[in-house]
Amino acid sequence: MNTSPEQFAAAGKANLEAVLELSQKAFEGVEKLVELNLQAGRATLAESTETAKALLAAKDAQELLALQSSLVQPATEKVASYSRQVYEIASSTQGEVAKLAEAQFGAVQAQITSLIEAALKNAPAGSEGAVAFVKSAMSAGQNAVESAQKAAKQAQTAAEASFEQLSQTATTAAKAATTAAAPKRRTAA
Repeated sequence: MNTSPEQFAAAGKANLEAVLELSQKAFEGVEKLVELNLQAGRATLAESTETAKALLAAKDAQELLALQSSLVQPATEKVASYSRQVYEIASSTQGEVAKLAEAQFGAVQAQITSLIEAALKNAPAGSEGAVAFVKSAMSAGQNAVESAQKAAKQAQTAAEASFEQLSQTATTAAKAATTAAAPKRRTAA
């Protein structure tokens, strides 16, 4: 089995391109998070200013309590929305990086398989048992990788479902708290 310097150079170039592409995807994800945080910061500053003005303009405790309880649900929904967007960015970036890594792994695996098969073709007579063992080990390794990839995808699906359920529960609880506070204000008046 002969490996030429050109093969090493090509493999090195392919690996460098893969690392650069992975880095680009990760950087794009960070860029999206920074933009989201800037937008959230601006919106929070503007809303806090308006809320402070409204609180200072309250004429009595009843109006102050009404204003405070009216802010609970929108604040909870904004936090849930922000969390959902962060999760979507992270999930999307992770998915893109995983696809690239999976493709790169597949290419490397194909190269290794090709090299091993070429070496096995030149195996001396009487080594059929060893050749069969190597092929079996390669197959088992490939099956293990596929199983791990399936398990990772299932875990991601489960995490997404849990996150969505948590988000819905928080929003429902905020609505219930706002609704429960509303009758108390009316009966106190």
